[in-house]
Amino acid sequence: MNRGRIDHLQHANPGHSESSRFVLHYGDMTDSGGLNRLVKTVRPDEIYNLAAQSHVQISFDQPEYTSDADGLGTTRLLEAIRTMGLPVRFYQASTSEMFGMSAPPQSEATPFRPRSPYAIAKLYAHWMTVNYREAHGLFACSGILFNHESPRRGENFVTRKVTRGVAQILAGKLDKLRMGNLDAKRDWGHARDYVRAMWLMLQQERPDDYVIATGISRSVSDFVAAAFSLVGLDWNKYVEVDAAYMRPADVAELRGDSSKATKALGWQPAITFDEMVHEMLEYDLKLEGVDPSKHLRPPRARVMR
Repeated sequence: MNRGRIDHLQHANPGHSESSRFVLHYGDMTDSGGLNRLVKTVRPDEIYNLAAQSHVQISFDQPEYTSDADGLGTTRLLEAIRTMGLPVRFYQASTSEMFGMSAPPQSEATPFRPRSPYAIAKLYAHWMTVNYREAHGLFACSGILFNHESPRRGENFVTRKVTRGVAQILAGKLDKLRMGNLDAKRDWGHARDYVRAMWLMLQQERPDDYVIATGISRSVSDFVAAAFSLVGLDWNKYVEVDAAYMRPADVAELRGDSSKATKALGWQPAITFDEMVHEMLEYDLKLEGVDPSKHLRPPRARVMR
């Protein structure tokens, strides 16, 4: 069981006593019977569906499984809520990848043009969430979240690959960091800010769908340069482009317009891009046994407006 990113939460609340604030139940998005039993047993007030095969490149290698878990899995969970007749508030983790090749900035009114099996599966789940809200009266929201990062990000995702790579280079475990498309542009924010937006969506009087983003896009090479500069290294000396990491079809630029969320939810990001990269790099340096105080520069000061 891959629980490395939540083990500390379990250790803080051991056991499954009634007083525990964090209890794990086994579930599988491809098992409708199991999901029905889980919803019936827990009888939750809110459900946040973050379950997915969420790696874009892997979705090209595993398109059927990605569609089953990400697309049909959401339908199974919505149907469990509907058939149980519970007053559950439901959050669906939609994704900016659904916009694909649509020109930025992308808002709730932007047409979807998905470019990967992952994005297509997520788009199916997104529209099923809308359908269950409109056809069955469920309190069901979709958050169309742009890229959100933190030290908890999986190591096979590009941002964590970069910060982990920098740490391994300083630890003497890696000579070169091999990357794919350095020109792709993404709108990166911090996961803490974005989880706050998820919660806010389910506290409203009426369910709706919201784009959550910073409104600023940066290239992968910008992220790489930011990470290497924080430890005083020239990234051009350590990074090589490797065709093996290129996707069959990539998205050129994602940049979100979250003005609807700002107006309706009162949401704005609080953590800057530089603070986010700094936090991720500090975590990975410690993970590799490298003292951050000896290598890591502070993030750039915020510009007061």
